[in-house]
Amino acid sequence: MLCNLQCLCLVSPSLPLFTPHQGSFHYLIPIHHCLTFSLFGRSVNNFLITGPKAYLTYTTSVALGAQSGIEECKFQFAWERWNCPENALQLSTHNRLRSATRETSFIHAISSAGIMYTITKNCSMGDFENCGCDESKNGKTGGHGWIWGGCSDNVEFGERISKLFVDSLEKGKDARALMNLHNNRAGRLAVRATMKRTCKCHGISGSCSIQTCWLQLANFRELGNYLKAKYERALKIEMDKQQLRAGNSAEGHWIPTEAFLPSAEAELIFLEESPDYCTRNSSLGIYGTEGRECLQNSRNTSRWEQCSCGRLCTECGLQVEERRTEAISSCNCKFQWCCTVKCEQCRHVVNKYYCTRSPGSAQSRGKGSA
Repeated sequence: MLCNLQCLCLVSPSLPLFTPHQGSFHYLIPIHHCLTFSLFGRSVNNFLITGPKAYLTYTTSVALGAQSGIEECKFQFAWERWNCPENALQLSTHNRLRSATRETSFIHAISSAGIMYTITKNCSMGDFENCGCDESKNGKTGGHGWIWGGCSDNVEFGERISKLFVDSLEKGKDARALMNLHNNRAGRLAVRATMKRTCKCHGISGSCSIQTCWLQLANFRELGNYLKAKYERALKIEMDKQQLRAGNSAEGHWIPTEAFLPSAEAELIFLEESPDYCTRNSSLGIYGTEGRECLQNSRNTSRWEQCSCGRLCTECGLQVEERRTEAISSCNCKFQWCCTVKCEQCRHVVNKYYCTRSPGSAQSRGKGSA
């Protein structure tokens, strides 16, 4: 049995509501951006729940995982010219021409990784009846002085669910679809690559003569940093114009796997150079950097963030405008027995910096925008 197409939205879901509709279930969340999924009523090695029951079991975690990926994307690119805008967050290529830039590759990787990460966490916490810790290695010697034990995060299960949901979005058989599938997999491989071994000591009087170890997921921020580094050294696959045009066509032909460097399966790949994100171009869904906030003379910021005004403003032909605004924050907090904390509301002036167009330059920078 083939379930009807469902719409899963990339927002932090509130309480899920399932309503019968022509024998299927719909997951209703206020719509911002949607992913379209199709699940077949079949098992994968008798391991996964599938069909309508899969939606009841996995959909909330998939939605939260996709949302965590998008939030991480926005964090990683907050001070970049391309800052992970909402119009770029659709993973499906259905009825829409999609770019094949390195930014697209990151969106696919971080979304796929986010879903795998969340499903794996939920699995290890016992949130699914059919899944728990990965104890397949327990009792086996892992290395000198330690053995496998404890509760390893079940990434195998998380990977299967992520693949089932995310990869089903690609209906095409062309270069772009294959690129997206490659980057989906690179995201899942990143989850595995960033896992950490955690150990507990055993022995007389804490001598730690032997350790029991298990694998745990890294902090999701570490995973985001890992994929951002992959993005910065992403590989461009050279293809002729005829192949790229086929990649935009519903009649495109499947590109051989070897064309996508299977030896670099963990790397992000792209087909097209990125456009100029400085200038607004409505037809391409590019907002430009005019009006963007940047950081200048800020404390506790990285060198990359401190250079954001030059990157977003100056290098894009804009000027940096300083604005003084009044901010309100909690201060003079005191603990009162028992058990509350009461704070005063303090007002203070802060300096913020924005990219603005210098007088008389609107026409010169306006060429090419739509």
